Amino acid sequence: MMSDNKAGNEVANDLSPEEVEATAAAETDEASSSALLEAAVERTDEELYEQLAAEVDELTERVQELVPDYQPPPFSPRGLVALIEELLSKYPKEVQIGVLEQLRGALSGDMFDPEIWKGAWFMLNYTLKYNVDLARRRFTGEYDTDEWGLDWEFVDLLLPFFRFLYKSYFRVKTTGLENVPSEGRALLVANHSGQLPWDGMMIGTALLTEHPSRRLVRTLYAGILPRIPWASTLLMRVGQALATVENGTRLLEQEELVAVFPEGYKGTGKLFKDRYRLARFGRGGFAKMALNTGAPIIPVSVVGSEETYITLAKFPTFSGITGIPYLPITLRFPWMGLLGITPLPTKWHIDFGEPIYLDNGDPNAAENVPYVSQVTDQVRNTIQEMVHDRLEQRRSIFFG
Repeated sequence: MMSDNKAGNEVANDLSPEEVEATAAAETDEASSSALLEAAVERTDEELYEQLAAEVDELTERVQELVPDYQPPPFSPRGLVALIEELLSKYPKEVQIGVLEQLRGALSGDMFDPEIWKGAWFMLNYTLKYNVDLARRRFTGEYDTDEWGLDWEFVDLLLPFFRFLYKSYFRVKTTGLENVPSEGRALLVANHSGQLPWDGMMIGTALLTEHPSRRLVRTLYAGILPRIPWASTLLMRVGQALATVENGTRLLEQEELVAVFPEGYKGTGKLFKDRYRLARFGRGGFAKMALNTGAPIIPVSVVGSEETYITLAKFPTFSGITGIPYLPITLRFPWMGLLGITPLPTKWHIDFGEPIYLDNGDPNAAENVPYVSQVTDQVRNTIQEMVHDRLEQRRSIFFG
């Protein structure tokens, strides 16, 4: 024992004062962590129950402070069961079963307390009242929007559907989110495909649900969409804007995240045999936006959307009347009616590339046609290479 102490003292003497202090601090932190872990293990069910009760009480008090005039109906166990059943009816059966099993376990254990369920009664009733009030305000037009028509309540209403498409239907795998800034202006430029704008929805969902800053994307949509009933209203309510250089420039100057699809309807209208071959990028409107505002261009590659519809041909039927440039003929449309517009559940990959900064020192660069054309080709070639790289890694259309 004495030899051990002696050896320890010799080692300590070899250390500098700073190293001795660091070693002591590390031992203290380790001892503190062990003590906290032992305390957490030793917590009893009663203590956990008290914590749960305190949190429910605190949450109920906060809601009551926000809505002091709201009074729920008198509490009754039968009414609580009916309310839970009504709220759960909106969810899948497996979710309903899981929630009910947890409630049954709480009722059969020692954690049941009428006061807790009275607090839950208040919260559930208020949730139901809020949803009814939300529907009423949507119907009467009593809701707030920004200058572009963005309605956050409407976004929250649609987000579960978009999240289902993103997570479960298309099973999107996203890379390069770190290339999208957490704040400030940036211009996303992506390839376009798939007949219907599912690609724009999935890019927006990726950034709204997976980006650390949960950023909203302002996608610029084509001028033909407002001719489709309800389309422009829907797009405006979720914060999108008509595709013009002026709109894009103004949004970027407001430090927004803007997305464009320079292929336009030429991209969505590609036949299956031409998939993943990028069409011409228009006249460089997006390059002018970036040059006017100094916003970085972030190339975006979308792979998987080209196979959602197997387009065999397209006809300019009714284009003079409706303004829609063509009628797509796919394996399922128009033969299967509305079922034919349901996209196939392909596996998607969305890759955000490294930002491209445009700074040539010329304040009139946006009016320099050759330079704008050069930037346009550079971005198009970058996205085409990203698409090819992803296709080389892909092994299956439906499983990635």
